[in-house]
Amino acid sequence: MHRPPMEDFALKETKPHLGGGKVTGDKLTSTYDLVEQMQYLYVRVVKAKDLPAKDVTGSCDPYAEVKLGNYKGTTRHFEKKSNPEWNQVFAFSKDRLQASMLEVIVKDKDVVKDDFIGRVWFDLNEVPKRVPPDSPLAPQWYRLEDRHGNKVKGELMLAVWMGTQADEAFPEAWHSDAAAVSGADGLANIRSKVYLSPKLWYLRVNVIEAQDLMPGDKTRFPEVFVKAILGNQALRTRFSMSKSINPMWNEDLMFVAAEPFEEPLILSVEDRVAPNKEEVLGRCAIPLQYVDRRLDHKPINSRWYNLEKHIIVDGEKKKEIKFASRLHMRVCLEGGYHVLDESTHYSSDLRPTAKQLWKSSIGVLELGILNAQGLSPMKTKDGRATTDAYCVAKYGQKWVRTRTIIDSFTPKWNEQYTWEVFDPCTVITIGVYDNCHLHGGGDKNGGSKDSRIGKVRIRLSTLETDRVYTHSYPLLVLSPTGVKKMGEIHLAVRFTCSSLLNMMHMYSQPLLPKMHYIHPLTVTQLDSLRHQATQIVSMRLTRAEPPLRKEVVEYMLDVGSHMWSMRRSKANFFRIMGVLSGLIAVGKWFDQICNWKNPITTVLIHILFLILVLYPELILPTIFLYLFLIGVWYYRWRPRHPPHMDTRLSCADNAHPDELDEEFDTFPTSRPNDIVRMRYDRLRSIAGRIQTVVGDLATQGERLQSLLSWRDPRATALFVIFCLVAAIVLYVTPFQVVALLAGFYVLRHPRFRHKLPSVPLNFFRRLPARTDCML
Repeated sequence: MHRPPMEDFALKETKPHLGGGKVTGDKLTSTYDLVEQMQYLYVRVVKAKDLPAKDVTGSCDPYAEVKLGNYKGTTRHFEKKSNPEWNQVFAFSKDRLQASMLEVIVKDKDVVKDDFIGRVWFDLNEVPKRVPPDSPLAPQWYRLEDRHGNKVKGELMLAVWMGTQADEAFPEAWHSDAAAVSGADGLANIRSKVYLSPKLWYLRVNVIEAQDLMPGDKTRFPEVFVKAILGNQALRTRFSMSKSINPMWNEDLMFVAAEPFEEPLILSVEDRVAPNKEEVLGRCAIPLQYVDRRLDHKPINSRWYNLEKHIIVDGEKKKEIKFASRLHMRVCLEGGYHVLDESTHYSSDLRPTAKQLWKSSIGVLELGILNAQGLSPMKTKDGRATTDAYCVAKYGQKWVRTRTIIDSFTPKWNEQYTWEVFDPCTVITIGVYDNCHLHGGGDKNGGSKDSRIGKVRIRLSTLETDRVYTHSYPLLVLSPTGVKKMGEIHLAVRFTCSSLLNMMHMYSQPLLPKMHYIHPLTVTQLDSLRHQATQIVSMRLTRAEPPLRKEVVEYMLDVGSHMWSMRRSKANFFRIMGVLSGLIAVGKWFDQICNWKNPITTVLIHILFLILVLYPELILPTIFLYLFLIGVWYYRWRPRHPPHMDTRLSCADNAHPDELDEEFDTFPTSRPNDIVRMRYDRLRSIAGRIQTVVGDLATQGERLQSLLSWRDPRATALFVIFCLVAAIVLYVTPFQVVALLAGFYVLRHPRFRHKLPSVPLNFFRRLPARTDCML
């Protein structure tokens, strides 16, 4: 199999002309300073008055046509209205201007041929320039002229100016690039938009007991369980061990709920009367708007809920009756947890659900999406290959979508977005897609999906503060035929810190909210809840206008990343070997010392060993001083750019075709043999868990390596300073005192222990690993 050169997959640093000024890594202050400035001619057509009637009915169906060279944009038309109001903005890129005169024509809509009413001319050399934050240009009334320059009846109110993409009219404007897109739905699908994820809660249902159940068959012991349904989520308790009409469970059921709460929680008590048959003994519906909200670990009060039963009257008619059966439960919305909807390795937000528990932001993340180069053709239109590319960026609850650039393999977006940062140990994800919903509008395109072109992830803790990073990232996609470079995306990123002290303090804090440690959820629960959270986020964003489609959301949230893959398992194994290679190298070096391969070094080691034996109090100061010197020495080779997708680390550049066929196989497998399918799926399921464990082991080892690698400059600086202070403190403190204090601390009574992780453990969990570079 042919392998492309590794240079094609490498990160490239660039020197773009950002914001009309230089880019040297210094912080610029102007608006839109992380993108290249783009000039646009804006035309705001507001309204018209006193338009004459042109047809035989004596009425007027007016619309305006903005014409500049070969580009032509039209407003919507009004029926039988001589004083229409449009208030539409048209934007023409200055780079593609093909005329020196702008023409705005008012026409009367007709069945055969539209009638000419009048027009207004503008010389582009006389158009004024506007630079925000200047106030918007006030529109003016212009008298209409005929084709010969004579004044005619009617006036048109409009404003014309030259501006940039920083203009507030830019997002909603009609763009000359989209002249080929038809229909209002198509135009809506190409504009830039900002979306917000729904606010997610964990819903805890603690089913305690039921009372005075009324089973249909009173001659047998009932086998009762409780079934809970919330939207498309359904869970059930185990069968009650006390086979009576007053069963007990004391079992927790966990759901994901999203604001606004649209569906109630439905609970039913059911009796298994046969192996595949259940009888409903009663049910109740609980609106989530009235459920208690818990912010900490303190238990809430339990309540008794009356059960209702449906009976059939006259064979068909259903009637609700209330009876004495009751269900004892604690139901609460958990505000102290963070609802995980992303992969834990690539989380962009770690705050708890309840806003009262949020801490103040520590900085601002700014992203400039500049352009893309060399995009692959994604579809065929009118007999030729084409790509209609747009970008989606996700950080925290805020999703942004750039406008779609029509029919271009080198699109230029030059759009800038900003996010508040609450934790530096988070990841922003940027994806590039091909828009397949431009013509015909909406989902009428035969159920077509937006094709993925590639994805980039950037961990904020690997960025230096107040520095502008401008790099061209390779867009890599893995397919059944192997890894393929789909092009490159050019980004500018800046992480600005408002308080260095607050950010350094974050390294001592738990990564997740306290409730995750005080009342932890099981791994199985977290996997199930994350799946439900991604489905809810996908469904809600799909309902936006224009929709952020399901395939886009799932690709950004890494849905399916837990599936078995031989390639990923090999990659994680090699990551572990890479971590252990340092210990192996130390062992080989010590073996060389013992074998006197280098006599001078061996003599020096003997002298050092003799000193440390005679003066054991120098052992720890020497170790920490050595680590301090290594950290300072490695500062010269610290990484200068953010991490990116690494095909060699991911074992994607030399994956066997059979392995790729297995990775892209359906789950369950599409193999025809039932026995093979059962065994194959079981193997993949088990191997997927092993793969996750192996990856986690590799992550811990890589975090140890990152202590001195300057991959996270703040974390390494803290550790290096700690090593220096520890070396000094341990030098002036008797070793016996240190040993006694350490021993007593490790053996301390449980009363003096805290359920939250310690500061060193919190610091260690925040260190970056090479998971950011994994495909």
